[in-house]
Amino acid sequence: MNTTSSILDGNSFRADAIDRLDPLDRALVERRTHVLGPSYRLFYREPLHLVRAQGTRVYDAQGREYLDAYNNVASVGHGNPAVIAAVQKQMTALSTHSRYLQDGVVDYAERLLSTLPAALDRVMFTNSGSEANDLALRVARYTTGGTGVVVTTEAYHGTTSIVSDVSPSAAAGPLRDDVIAIAPPDPYRHDDDATVAEAFASRVAAAFDRLAERGHRAAALLVDSIFSSDGVFPATGTLEPAFAAARAAGAVVIADEVQPGFARVGEAFWGFARHGVVPDIVTMGKPMGNGIPVAAMVASSQTLDPFGAAVPYFNTFGGSSVPVAAARAVLDEIVGRRLDANAERIGEMLRDGITDMAQRFDRIGDVRSAGVYFGVELVEDRQRRVPASGFAQDVINFARDEGLLISVCGPTSSTLKIRPMLTYTPDDATLLLERLDRALTRSARAS
Repeated sequence: MNTTSSILDGNSFRADAIDRLDPLDRALVERRTHVLGPSYRLFYREPLHLVRAQGTRVYDAQGREYLDAYNNVASVGHGNPAVIAAVQKQMTALSTHSRYLQDGVVDYAERLLSTLPAALDRVMFTNSGSEANDLALRVARYTTGGTGVVVTTEAYHGTTSIVSDVSPSAAAGPLRDDVIAIAPPDPYRHDDDATVAEAFASRVAAAFDRLAERGHRAAALLVDSIFSSDGVFPATGTLEPAFAAARAAGAVVIADEVQPGFARVGEAFWGFARHGVVPDIVTMGKPMGNGIPVAAMVASSQTLDPFGAAVPYFNTFGGSSVPVAAARAVLDEIVGRRLDANAERIGEMLRDGITDMAQRFDRIGDVRSAGVYFGVELVEDRQRRVPASGFAQDVINFARDEGLLISVCGPTSSTLKIRPMLTYTPDDATLLLERLDRALTRSARAS
């Protein structure tokens, strides 16, 4: 049985390294393990003991500052004053669930839907992206009468029982018989984007055919629209043929926007929108409340209404007063401050800088990005494109030493995952590039 997770263990502290820690951190790790158990993971070879954060920075127990280029929750900045004020104001007025009439949840739902295609006209609120994906799969299975789901090989869609069954990167064993994982659309290892799109669609169609042969009717194609855990593959045009293939098989198309949504990919605002496609269901979470747990599932009334008429749904905190106030403040920040446009500008600056680094560091095989979401694939040599997993580990740990927090992703943990916040300034971007450059230089010397 598989006992590792590519999304968690590729970045994690190893327990056998505990002797290298200073006495205080070692004691805290031991206490943590004792009360939390073995399932939890810590980042980096030497865990980071954080005590506070503000804006784009976090600070450790010794007062050292780090530039946060990984956190996907505080997308409008740590300690954002507008979000804090909205939560405080709502807490002093009313904090209760959505089974009472309240203006807040309706107002926010209308505003949220205005950022999406008109066909997506219904929203249901949950606590987390995991719950949103869980609900989406329930709706898809009710709508189609099937159970068969197609996902990508390193997908991560959450932690509930239903969703963990369709998250290969975090699976503790083989996938269920009614779930098939296929390779993502990866332009780096194919000839061109058109070939990638056609090949991906062909894999989708073949997977649903195999599910049918096993006796499982199609329910859903579930994809993270930027393939965040697979290695970050944002090339436009790769989703439309796949969506068509899934629908031809009778499946509902679910776009998981938990990581790329809310303008992380720039002015498109949603990952799927960059492809000019409209899913049947969209799920979202993480950055939605900037630290307050809130998430949602959006769908067309055609898809959702039959389910809603037959299956009552209630979630105590999903759609309740305080999380909705936080979510409204986040959306106000993104729209009012044009942070989607800022993501485009900062993303272009970072892409130019990292592309320049690729001219000096031959371990950089490919640079992939949309807005301020980056995948930088590291290789042993560019001709054979052999993944440089060990080198990638060195880079993220040296980056930590340099005061930059990034991570890795993909099946071999050899792709740097870099996710600056929407509130990055040009000075932040310059600092990120300087610290990444130093981390690459140190890693090259150590290899």
